[in-house]
Amino acid sequence: MASAVLIENLQKRYRDVEAVKDISFQVEPGEIFGLLGPNGAGKTTTIRCLCSLTKPDAGKVEVGGVSALEAPRAARKRLGYVAQEVALDKVLTGRELLQLQASLYHLPKAVAKERINQLLALLGLEEYADKKTGTYSGGLRKRLDLAAGLLHQPDVLVLDEPTAGLDIESRFVFWDFLRQLREAGTTVLITSHYLEEIDALADHLAIIDRGMVIDAGTPTQLKDKLGGDRITLRIREFSPTEEAEKAKKILQDLPFVEEAIVNATQGNSLNLVVQSQSNAITQIEQSLETAGLPTFGISQSRPSLDDVYLAATGRTLMDAEMAAAGTRDLKAEKKQRMRE
Repeated sequence: MASAVLIENLQKRYRDVEAVKDISFQVEPGEIFGLLGPNGAGKTTTIRCLCSLTKPDAGKVEVGGVSALEAPRAARKRLGYVAQEVALDKVLTGRELLQLQASLYHLPKAVAKERINQLLALLGLEEYADKKTGTYSGGLRKRLDLAAGLLHQPDVLVLDEPTAGLDIESRFVFWDFLRQLREAGTTVLITSHYLEEIDALADHLAIIDRGMVIDAGTPTQLKDKLGGDRITLRIREFSPTEEAEKAKKILQDLPFVEEAIVNATQGNSLNLVVQSQSNAITQIEQSLETAGLPTFGISQSRPSLDDVYLAATGRTLMDAEMAAAGTRDLKAEKKQRMRE
């Protein structure tokens, strides 16, 4: 049986920017597959290549065994795509927009009417169906966009950052609906930079950073590979990076500490990987107190997806987000200076 989605050695460059260096993964039918990574990692470019909206420079892209490069029309029929930015005609009502979408898919009127009513009910949009979409909240617009992507009953639903900007309640509603789709047999491919979202939903995931897959597997497999517990601690409320480096050297000598990393964005914060034992925190605090470096805050937890990302890249996902934001700001400033 062919994979629902197969991507091998995908590459895409925009002038001097190598958006996708070498990405490979496959999605099995009937699962939720997550692409996790910071903004600018290459997730959206990968999705656009899959949906034949962008032509890759190299690589293999298939949907249900159909090449999206050689037979893009046939591949698109198997896909439902919900882009990161919601684009709705504010003059149309929700029902009218879905009717327009149905006509673009050449659905018979009777079939279209039945499916529209079903989706409006499933997504809790019945009371808003005949109101103009310009009056919808962000959560309602996302739901309507999802309904449009599901209207032709695709084998694979592709969602690019579907819950970005949504409140917690709307996000949970969205998650529940995606689980229902999985139970009904729909394959879902979702991109996100929300760790908790991928951890809660994905059967399998690939972590993308700087245009490459740096790790892949189930959430449990990826976390179990790291072993040990995670301890995050801060040296005083405000302190120079030198103190954190000194604390790192002290803690690395403790027999149960496997790894110590100074947080790149907070010089007074350290991330530790330790062997599981009951008194780890006590020994750490005592060692630092003896060295004149009392801890301001300390916590212990099992490995998370952020720990997986940290182990693979040497930075947390938040660090990567901040770095990407800084790069975007610099580019914007450069363009503004050129205009002036």
